[in-house]
Amino acid sequence: MPTYDYDCPRCGVFAALRPIAARDAAFACPSCTQDAARIIIAAPGLASLSAAARGAHATNERAAHEPRRSSAHGSGCGCCGPVKFPRAAEAPAAPRAAGGRPWMISH
Repeated sequence: MPTYDYDCPRCGVFAALRPIAARDAAFACPSCTQDAARIIIAAPGLASLSAAARGAHATNERAAHEPRRSSAHGSGCGCCGPVKFPRAAEAPAAPRAAGGRPWMISH
């Protein structure tokens, strides 16, 4: 059975195990037996999540309603944008002979 929070006008807030079908009905305070109304203190389980998990939930919630972005880095970013093939004029030059760079060691 789930735990629900109730607010007694005389004793204050307390928690009680109740069946789901009876969650909204008034509950007798265990101290003074006066009827107490159900209250909602926080969203279930969200307060006990780590910051990373809460961030992931928030991102998923936003992603369900926002349009997709093509790149996280914006336009002009070469790391995640579409692949650009070089034009014929921009094609890389053919490798030079070993004698062109005497300081390099060839394998």
